[in-house]
Amino acid sequence: MILYYAPGACSLADHIALREAGLDFDTVKVDLKTHTTEDGRDYTGINPKGYVPALVLDDGQMLTENIAILSWIADRGQALGADGASRYRLLETLAFISAELHKSFKPFFNPNADAAAKAEAGQTVERRLEFLAGQLNDDYLFGDDFSVADAYLFVILTWAEKNGLRIPPALAAYQERIRARPAVGAALQHEGLA
Repeated sequence: MILYYAPGACSLADHIALREAGLDFDTVKVDLKTHTTEDGRDYTGINPKGYVPALVLDDGQMLTENIAILSWIADRGQALGADGASRYRLLETLAFISAELHKSFKPFFNPNADAAAKAEAGQTVERRLEFLAGQLNDDYLFGDDFSVADAYLFVILTWAEKNGLRIPPALAAYQERIRARPAVGAALQHEGLA
């Protein structure tokens, strides 16, 4: 299995989740500006979407998009997902993180975005983080067990921190709990972010 990633990008969530699940995988770093892999291949020939993550399974099939990859990992990882009605809560949370938080960072990744667009996006992100902080009643989003949604939210919180956005105290403490997990430290180290 191969995970195509860019350091600190949303693919970090998949990297963390794969490590948390104890799955055997290799990584290939992608330069998102040039769309080339670390070994010089044209990444768009591997993933025509041109962005990360992409997970090539052992049978050669490829999954893209965080919700799909994280759901696949959750189905294989101990305590990373849920079943029954809880599974739909997990999917709901992954969709919220993807559509309402991740996409809101677009101006921060666009070198042509002006200060007003970044300020508006920042306010949106901060409101949505407040919502999630209000939902957090335990160590992790779904109680005492770490989930793939926690891996994804951790990445979002690193982006918020990097861009100087206000992180609610409950989520700041949550972020530090996640950062202290061995699998998270290993993924950060591997991507040169530790």
